[in-house]
Amino acid sequence: MVRLRSSLWFDDPSNPGMTALYLERYLNFGMTRKELQSGRPIIGIAQTGSDLAPCNRHHLELAHRVRDGIREAGGVAFEFPVHTIQETGKRPTAALDRNLAYLGLVEVLYGYPLDGVVLTTGCDKTTPAVLMAAATVNIPAIVLSGGPMNNGWWKGRRTGSGTIVWEARLKHAAGEISYDEFMDIVASSAPSVGHCNTMGTALTMNSLAEVLGMSLPGCAAIPATYRERGQMAFDTGKRIVDMVRENLKPSDILTRAAFENAIVANTAIGGSSNAAVHINAIARHAGISLDIIDWERLGYDVPLLVDLQPAGRFLGEEFYRAGGVPAVLNELLGAEKLHADARTVTGTTVGENCKGRVSEDREVIRAFENPIMPSAGFIVLRGNLFDSAIMKTSVISQEFRSRYLSDQDDPDAFEGRAIVFEGPEDYHHSINDPSLNIDMHCILFIRGTGPIGYPGSAEVVNMQPPDTLIRQGITSLPCIGDGRQSGTSGSPSILHASPEAAAGGGLAVLRTGDRVRIDLGRRTANILISEEELRSRRENAPIPQIKPSQTPWQELYRRTVGQLETGACADFATDYIDIIARHGEPRHSH
Repeated sequence: MVRLRSSLWFDDPSNPGMTALYLERYLNFGMTRKELQSGRPIIGIAQTGSDLAPCNRHHLELAHRVRDGIREAGGVAFEFPVHTIQETGKRPTAALDRNLAYLGLVEVLYGYPLDGVVLTTGCDKTTPAVLMAAATVNIPAIVLSGGPMNNGWWKGRRTGSGTIVWEARLKHAAGEISYDEFMDIVASSAPSVGHCNTMGTALTMNSLAEVLGMSLPGCAAIPATYRERGQMAFDTGKRIVDMVRENLKPSDILTRAAFENAIVANTAIGGSSNAAVHINAIARHAGISLDIIDWERLGYDVPLLVDLQPAGRFLGEEFYRAGGVPAVLNELLGAEKLHADARTVTGTTVGENCKGRVSEDREVIRAFENPIMPSAGFIVLRGNLFDSAIMKTSVISQEFRSRYLSDQDDPDAFEGRAIVFEGPEDYHHSINDPSLNIDMHCILFIRGTGPIGYPGSAEVVNMQPPDTLIRQGITSLPCIGDGRQSGTSGSPSILHASPEAAAGGGLAVLRTGDRVRIDLGRRTANILISEEELRSRRENAPIPQIKPSQTPWQELYRRTVGQLETGACADFATDYIDIIARHGEPRHSH
């Protein structure tokens, strides 16, 4: 029988003084000695929901069902808050807080009497933050995602979270809709509790948590308002108690095979470009070596199977009814694209969990032999502009392809005049400046938006063209930057340029007016200047000017953060892996 970690606090006859000190205060709100000293696992509920986090707010209610499940299985539930992260509320960017939430949760999981934990997730960065922490501390852990909102509708057509923002933004710039119509159209995409109903970063990361084996099968796709969500919360609470008894930990699940499965599945679902950042970060904290090139090597030649916005047509409710993640994995298993023997929180394997879970709607989740796109993964580009950057190929529209990638003499490549913006403020101020003479042959660049430069790496690379071009029907230009973009965006931007300009990357020496060549076939991105000129610019380039830190955390974040290609982790923290096994339990407090 596994000795419960919580007994080191609540039932240690060899140290009665400390046991009494720990025990007495946990009795003051009605707990009993029998509950805390009878060998019942103490299960934490890591609560990410709050009024400031509307995507996760319904976890405040779901936690009641989690508690019911924990008690049903013989455990005792302790709910506690996790640092708030809300993608659409936090300024300057929610990415700034992922590592902060991670660090805070590590201290709670390590320093308090917890035998296991239910990780509540939803909004984009909540999922990687809690998984990074669970991997670091390595106590039994299971993810309960909150589920997507119900479908949005506006005048008879689906409106998807985020995706409709970019569409309405174009219409407003073209003068087709008023300010009030803009607000109403976008608001229609949020009809209920839950996170984004598109395959943005939220649904992507919760789906990949399931692919990694850290959620019960079928968890990710259940809409937040459906009764099955509450049932899943109950089952998750029950399962974590048994995981403690089985001593089934993240290190048993978060293996190299699991991460390779996640890369493959991300392509099949049309997942967010931000997945590369977050999955690489989780892998580093789990002690697994994962390189940015693995996303192309393992994921590019995988087909797109899920027809969800922004790469497709449908939304979260259709994804759930078609079978969700298990139906996608069944297709990939049949094509031998996954490690079927990867272990999961069920105690069984991905293959055992998902084999035979056939899609209920072949429009929404396609058969492997009938994909939406045959090769739909990320590509990794390199050159004198950066050491690495990624492009999500599943969102390359026919319009974009015909305009930029269809030269028979130079296929899958284009050249253009660079227009360089020093962050989003400069972009918004200058994009309609006629002196820039921006036309359809220009390439928009934005720098100073990476982990150090912003700080936190902002979702600003998907820049729309000047209003004059939009009115001519040119709704997209090639965009490149050292920041990120929303997973809900359908822009085929080149993202995550590493190293960023603020760290001395090639974007720092780029000038407006430079000719730039992008060759997707050769996976290259270069300023078309001589080696001598490039060397001179690098030697004489001024130190990149970044805006001063506005808070203590911003300063500390900048001092410790790595680049996007390696997960934008607090680099020092990646040395702390499986800390209970490596460093022992924490010392006593008195």
